[in-house]
Amino acid sequence: MPTTPVTPPVTTVSTAARDAKTLQPPWPFTGRADELALVRRSLAAGRGGIVVTGPAGCGKTRLAAEAVHGTDCARAAGTPGAHGIPFAAFAHLLPDTVTLHRAVHLLSGVRLLLVDDAHLLDDASAALVHQLAVQGRTRLLVVATEGAPVPDAVSRLWTGELLPRLTLEPMAREETADLLTAGAGTALDRLTADRLHRLCRGDLRLLRELLTAVRERGLLTAVPGTDERAWRGPVPLTPAVRERAVRLLDRARPEERETLDRLAFAEPLSLDPDTLDLRTLECLEAEGLVRVDDDGAARLADALHGPVLRAAAGRLRARRLARTPYRCGPALAAETDALNRRIERADVRDHPAPVGEWLVAEGSPVPAGDAAVRARFARLRGRLREAAAWAREGLRQGGGHPGCLAELALTAAQSGDVCPPPGPHGGRSQGRDGRCDRPGRDGGVAAWTAAARGDLDGALRAVDTGDPYDAVRLGAPERAAGLLTGVFAAHADALARGDGPALDGVAGELERRGFLLFAAEAHAQAARAHRDPRAARTARTRAVALARRCEGARTPALSGLVLGELTARQRQIVTLAAAGLSNRQIAERLTLSVRTVGNHLYSAYTRLGAGDRGALHWLVDLPTAQPA
Repeated sequence: MPTTPVTPPVTTVSTAARDAKTLQPPWPFTGRADELALVRRSLAAGRGGIVVTGPAGCGKTRLAAEAVHGTDCARAAGTPGAHGIPFAAFAHLLPDTVTLHRAVHLLSGVRLLLVDDAHLLDDASAALVHQLAVQGRTRLLVVATEGAPVPDAVSRLWTGELLPRLTLEPMAREETADLLTAGAGTALDRLTADRLHRLCRGDLRLLRELLTAVRERGLLTAVPGTDERAWRGPVPLTPAVRERAVRLLDRARPEERETLDRLAFAEPLSLDPDTLDLRTLECLEAEGLVRVDDDGAARLADALHGPVLRAAAGRLRARRLARTPYRCGPALAAETDALNRRIERADVRDHPAPVGEWLVAEGSPVPAGDAAVRARFARLRGRLREAAAWAREGLRQGGGHPGCLAELALTAAQSGDVCPPPGPHGGRSQGRDGRCDRPGRDGGVAAWTAAARGDLDGALRAVDTGDPYDAVRLGAPERAAGLLTGVFAAHADALARGDGPALDGVAGELERRGFLLFAAEAHAQAARAHRDPRAARTARTRAVALARRCEGARTPALSGLVLGELTARQRQIVTLAAAGLSNRQIAERLTLSVRTVGNHLYSAYTRLGAGDRGALHWLVDLPTAQPA
């Protein structure tokens, strides 16, 4: 008599169903929108599923839980120490004694199965997952940690091309800042967000523990004149932090700990036998704790290690080794000179400046002139919030440094905020080839303040006493004729001719040089200049992607990316989605089906050149389009 398949009880997985390794309650799901969409598509009807891998702590489990949220999904997970127990991961879904064939038969009725920590599966469970993938009746979402030993049956899921594989990269800088804001319940200043991003290197569990410790110990302070909060001072030595740094803190050889501490308090250090024991340094380099750069300078390999060693040092040891702001002077000046040279060469790609970052992190003052250069460098890169944070650092000591005031006003105006000019001295503005080499006399500040008010005519009048490239960015290239060189002159020429392909080419070169905001504006101008609708959509897509990395920039060139191309229903749905409503909530409010809402959003993404919900808030909040 044939045996009737038995469908095991189904465990529903929700975002609140977390295992012991994740803290409760969960943070709001932020970032990973493209990855989430890919996973959900792979779990749709007719698909076999997907394998998600990535380093420990990068958010794999949370992504998987979000992907299956609201669905009926059975769940299994590998467990440390259970490798010798057959089918240990599926004990709650299978009888006590079962063969592989029988287990496959029993689970064939499960439509969707989430297998977490697949690298920890016992051999029988791994073989079961593999056979379910071969059978193809059950959609599988398999999560494994990259770098850990994985059972052969699990690795064959992707090497044998049974399932596609998504490798999660560490969360990007912008996504980390958004996550921190959501987790903290308040906005963090950009230097704080960047510091946490550097320290955690994509480990979201460590990120959460650090932020929790900083909040609970009252280390977040209000930033005057803003709604942001900042963290300055030593790193809290939480259990997760100590775990990450155990190889440093528990060195058996005193000379190794001495070398590590010297680097922690004064890196980078030249390979000078009078300063460092080179043989000890070789051993530490072989362990991956120290790296030596092309200039022959030694540094700690992990950004977290220096702060941990400084925090763990006693007072006397710290006093002996500490690099005071005064002793930092030559190194800080060298960094500032390097940034100025980059600006002069119109090349503002990412450039390390660890001394300035170290001073800020420790709460030490940064000289206003150095802070102004760092603010200018960040603004030219399109990092407006970072630029504002550096400018405020330069103003902490009082004195109203004109360069810092000008940078603060420029970043505010290019973020769409109306603010008064910084005073009678103005400061310096970006020159014709990207340099900050001549007085701006308030011209740049006045121009962008007028643009933020919507007074484009007033902005163009002010450009005559400021930087001619601002005229190009504001849509009047004729005012810059003959005054620019290099890529900036090419931008003016392409815009004057209304040449969409040439504008896209200029945007590509600006992006290559690190001018992300300028590149976004050039792509936005190209979107309006293109005669081919497909080319216009592509240019708009690139403009949106770049603008999202520019920390809330709102300029007249970008205002062409508003919702004007959408139908009335699409605008309504996009506005609700940007406000945070889910597709189901929108459907209930507008008396539509969830599928209809999804179709409208997909069409809106295509027309707007956006890839996901993450761009909608920025698009909806843009100011009204200004005439060119």
